[in-house]
Amino acid sequence: MTRQQLIDVIRQRKSFLCVGLDTDLKKIPQHLLSDPNPIFAFNKAIIDATAPYCVAYKPNTAFYECQGLRGWEALEQTVAYLRENYPDHLIIADAKRGDIGNTSKMYASTFFEQMNVDAVTVAPYMGKDSVTPFLDYEGKWVVLLDLTSNPGSQDFQTVEGIDGMPLWERVLRVSGQWAGTDKMMYVVGATRGKAFEDIRRVVPDSFLLVPGVGAQGGSLEEVCKYGMTPDCGLLVNSSRGIIYASQREDFAEAAAKAAQELQQQMAAQLG
Repeated sequence: MTRQQLIDVIRQRKSFLCVGLDTDLKKIPQHLLSDPNPIFAFNKAIIDATAPYCVAYKPNTAFYECQGLRGWEALEQTVAYLRENYPDHLIIADAKRGDIGNTSKMYASTFFEQMNVDAVTVAPYMGKDSVTPFLDYEGKWVVLLDLTSNPGSQDFQTVEGIDGMPLWERVLRVSGQWAGTDKMMYVVGATRGKAFEDIRRVVPDSFLLVPGVGAQGGSLEEVCKYGMTPDCGLLVNSSRGIIYASQREDFAEAAAKAAQELQQQMAAQLG
């Protein structure tokens, strides 16, 4: 999906919602556990219920990899189902890969060639050669970790170098030399609030993937106030607040309601 296609979908749907498919067998409704493929059954129901209200889906690969072969197969089925039935939704593999050389090339091939997702999250710590193999694919995106919400982010991300520049800012400035706004997005936690203003001084036009709204306490209004651009420039992710809105048999209906509520708030922000 190109940048312009993404912008068009956001405007058409009046939404910049990304639904996180962090599917945990311990949390899905009990009646689904008798299904031959409970992970995919859950994902399919969630996708069908929420697709009108979102523009992207973000399966976190850890929730599938921990289930071994059946988990990976469910992930592939989920991506294939989205491709066939909802081709105008962006698919982000939240894999947080970050290695060098041929290893990075193999990771890129896994997600962009074999699985055919639109984007993958990548950790920048090892530098250019861990990121650029993902940038060789036309129409695909790298979503680079930048300023996250977890407490441990203070260990490195906000530490200033000898020039006074914090690491998160250096990541933005240096990575901007590797690719433009049509191939590179950045992860910025929703709880960062006013820090979005500082980020926009460095990357005024880049798309930001923003987790943390909802269950993690991030404010949608604050994110939009400081982070929105004329092209929107935001993909706000909600996982638990939507997919686990109910753990009963009405889980899909509850997910649809939660997604619709967020979409309506986003429509108001878009104006």
